[in-house]
Amino acid sequence: MPLPEKLTIENTTRLLQHCGLLDPDQATQIISSATAQEHRFFAAHQAGASRRTHPAEVVTPAEVIASFGVEIKTSPGKYLTEDVITEAIAAKVGLPYLKIDPLKLNLDIVTAHIPRPFALRHLIVAIAETNGLITVAVADPFNKAIIDDLAEARRLEIRRVLSSKSDILKILREFYGFRASVMAAESESTAAVDLGNLEQFFKLKGRHELEETDKHVVSAVDFLLQYAFDQRASDIHIEPKREKSLIRFRLDGLMHNIHAIPKLMHAPIVSRIKLLARMDLAEKRRPQDGRIKTRFSNKDIELRVSTVPVAFGEKVVIRIFDPDILLQDLDSMGFYPREMALYNSFIQRPNGIILVTGPTGSGKTTTLYSTLRSLSSPEVNIVTVEDPIEMVMEEFNQIGVQQGIGVGFDTILRNILRQDPDIIMIGEIRDRETAENAVQAALTGHLVLSTLHTNDSVSSIIRLLDLGVPPFLISATVIGIVAQRLVRKICPHCTVERELTGDERDYLQLGEKRHVVREGEGCKECRGTGYKGRTGIFEVLEMSDRLKAKIRPSVELADLAAVAGEDGLVTLRQVAIRKMLEGATTYEEVVGMTG
Repeated sequence: MPLPEKLTIENTTRLLQHCGLLDPDQATQIISSATAQEHRFFAAHQAGASRRTHPAEVVTPAEVIASFGVEIKTSPGKYLTEDVITEAIAAKVGLPYLKIDPLKLNLDIVTAHIPRPFALRHLIVAIAETNGLITVAVADPFNKAIIDDLAEARRLEIRRVLSSKSDILKILREFYGFRASVMAAESESTAAVDLGNLEQFFKLKGRHELEETDKHVVSAVDFLLQYAFDQRASDIHIEPKREKSLIRFRLDGLMHNIHAIPKLMHAPIVSRIKLLARMDLAEKRRPQDGRIKTRFSNKDIELRVSTVPVAFGEKVVIRIFDPDILLQDLDSMGFYPREMALYNSFIQRPNGIILVTGPTGSGKTTTLYSTLRSLSSPEVNIVTVEDPIEMVMEEFNQIGVQQGIGVGFDTILRNILRQDPDIIMIGEIRDRETAENAVQAALTGHLVLSTLHTNDSVSSIIRLLDLGVPPFLISATVIGIVAQRLVRKICPHCTVERELTGDERDYLQLGEKRHVVREGEGCKECRGTGYKGRTGIFEVLEMSDRLKAKIRPSVELADLAAVAGEDGLVTLRQVAIRKMLEGATTYEEVVGMTG
């Protein structure tokens, strides 16, 4: 197939057919169905020539074809997306294809070499710089003349790669928008000249200066939050250093460096976040907590904000509670059938205590909220006591702990029974008073759900004994205990098989039998990590009569674990190994998450 001079819907469709991504019938149907879109496509181009229509408004052939959602018959389950089409075009025109990973881009490189208006007009973005060679991603494979003019005007050596229009536009909006906001705020700010540990020079500003600077800081924070939502980050960290401030995101449990901003802009950005979270702007010496509620992609998102003073200023962590992640069907969370049946039997009891244990970030909140939502109905009164309230849910009656005015877990729980609850959720059992009140609530006919910070389910019994709960009350009230972790799932796009080594089999006590497992090689879909998404692993302990009989003040953890094992307990390690052997996760994740 000869190389076209420009891309149309027809020649792009024929190119995809030539590459084997479409069969003749699919190609004919797309061309006939897309006639109207193609007319609008050319009309937009002509209007753009006369009225300078923004390039983002001009629909490309790849976007039109992708909108039909055509399945690739040679690869069942895969569809013709804009990325797949762009990759095929790149191969035809002889340009490297690049799926842009925003986390691997440097803000300075993206924004330093190409002026923002020029980049937006021609849909190009600088993505890398190596020994003076600038790599730019372009949406139009036939814009070589424009790139040559840019190289000559700015005295640059430029190499082109082809990327989808959507990826390029997202980078241009987020990176240039954030950079422009920070630079504008920095240029207008004369608030402080840092003289190290000696003193600070401070110049008062007029009201108009404050308003202009605030406008740009507001935009910078908005860009930052939208970028985090786009990347499905679970946490945003803003960390002051000696000469700059780092912005990092946590994705799938791992931290990623995102931006480095001028130190001068750290305080204004922190102040903006504290203002949104209704925190005390003047208090910089004590830790503070706050919350923000916002909307993104037509859904409510809760943000929990925490500040703490560190060596070079205030560090801010924003935890993002996405309802799609926080509220899930119990069947989709990663329980195996045995554990799911046990857990369902626990939560259907009319009274007793159910404990969910694990370290911070192991998904305990998701388990509790998803459980409460599954139990919620007009006939049930659910009351939660949290520190702080993780996510506001209309179905529950949520009470926030306020230690500053003496309203703690123990204080609330002493009065909560007067609210006529059926189900009580306690954010965490952390002291003797809270444990005793939870036990009393269970004894008086209520179902109590709570969390503990222990490594596994059996250790929770020892923890309750350490808190001073009598053994007979533990036996009388605790129904079951769930220990959990989150393990990263192997990326389905780059998974490969390998055989466990002898040392690995020995470490996991798998014997001499040969075991083939899977791992991710790393691809554009998973940002080269080999992982995409996370799933839960659950250890579910039922308080059997044999186990209850063993509980006494001097009991050893090993004795309880032995009885639990005889009763059929499947440990976190065993569940993780099963996930690995099924191809869901890797050996490294099993070892990393289960010790």
